[in-house]
Amino acid sequence: MITKHVHRRWRRIVVLAAATLAFVAPSAVGVASAQSAPTTIVSLTFDDGNASQMNALPIMAKYGFKGTFYLISGVVDTQNYVTRADIETIAAQGHEIGGHTVNHPDLATVPAAEAKRQICNDRATLTDWGYEVTSLAYPYASANSAVEDAARACGYNTARGLGDIASAHGCAGCWTSESVPPDNPYWLKAVDMIDDTWTLQEMQDVVVTAEQNGGGVVPFTFHHVCDGCDSLTISPATFDAFLAWLSEREGQGTVVRTIDEAFGGAVQPVVREPVPSDTVLGNTSLESSTGGTDVPDCWTRGGWGTNTATFTRSTDARTGSYSQRVDITGYVDGDAKLLPTMDLGSCAPSASPGVAYNLGTWYKSDGTTQFALYYRNAAGTWAYWTSSPWFASADTWTEATWTTPPAPAGTTGISFGLSLISNGSVTTDDYSFAPSTSGS
Repeated sequence: MITKHVHRRWRRIVVLAAATLAFVAPSAVGVASAQSAPTTIVSLTFDDGNASQMNALPIMAKYGFKGTFYLISGVVDTQNYVTRADIETIAAQGHEIGGHTVNHPDLATVPAAEAKRQICNDRATLTDWGYEVTSLAYPYASANSAVEDAARACGYNTARGLGDIASAHGCAGCWTSESVPPDNPYWLKAVDMIDDTWTLQEMQDVVVTAEQNGGGVVPFTFHHVCDGCDSLTISPATFDAFLAWLSEREGQGTVVRTIDEAFGGAVQPVVREPVPSDTVLGNTSLESSTGGTDVPDCWTRGGWGTNTATFTRSTDARTGSYSQRVDITGYVDGDAKLLPTMDLGSCAPSASPGVAYNLGTWYKSDGTTQFALYYRNAAGTWAYWTSSPWFASADTWTEATWTTPPAPAGTTGISFGLSLISNGSVTTDDYSFAPSTSGS
């Protein structure tokens, strides 16, 4: 799952001198003592549900702080992400569970119906698991008016962006905090995400600047809490030091609260969006490619293992103008392939349990290839299913076809690609997908 956020800083940019931030009343954050009503609220938020975030829990417990954990429900219980048991632990310690969509797409670039499915059904799943979900974070901090409308329609009280609060890492001249109530609850301003280039002093400076400019809410966003496990990380020692520093400021009117505590609002009814039931595979000839990339619309470049893969939009096409070429060097294990985007139905064709499917693509290859299949369940989680036999190398356009076994129980969608599993190249064009009339 890609976690590097692409920030959109086109919203409400103002100079610091012009920023007038609302005073935060004690009732907004549940502070009982009027003598120490906070004017600055720090929110510790965590995106994606990476497993390393469990390292934050004992540190937060040490200081009595609670955070907001924005979860991608479709990756829970998969490698490198939190498990259902982990989420129970997080919630039992008083932390807020928030939504971060089912599959983490760039919501501003997918069809409006897909964006709404991603937002609504993620919240529905988290609610089914027993949590009151009121807060959303947009994947890649990417949204537009239609996405914001979907967040509202799906029952969220707030939705967080990134990068609209001034810091040493971006958005110079921007706001120093978010106000209560927020200017737009479906685009909460937040500090640029924390990565391994941030220093303790730079985080402290963001808080002090907010304090000196009238207070408000300052959301910080973390992805990993570990020593060197990722570039989007904070070390446990630095995280501990930051929280120790925050704990010393509570007597000066700065407190730590979850997003829900900071902004409030009743829990709204759950909204569920139906997943398409057709079996259509789109952009089969790979011709359409929008958004300034050379990746075909509705397709994703994927792979795993130890190898170096290069993807190229090729003009060596069987039909139309374009095909896709994959080259691998330094192969040790794994694969590389083009796949229909693993989503909730805008791109990935639907499928039914117990049904076999005919897969096909035309290809040229001088390496070892086979179909790799993945299936989606009712919760929107994607998992590896199976692979086909190998296909022979081909110097001219040759059709690779295969009939799958019956789809596993609970299947609602399928994604497949012709994987390259050796050094060499494979070029593909003109894909096909349909239920098997033989049922085998």
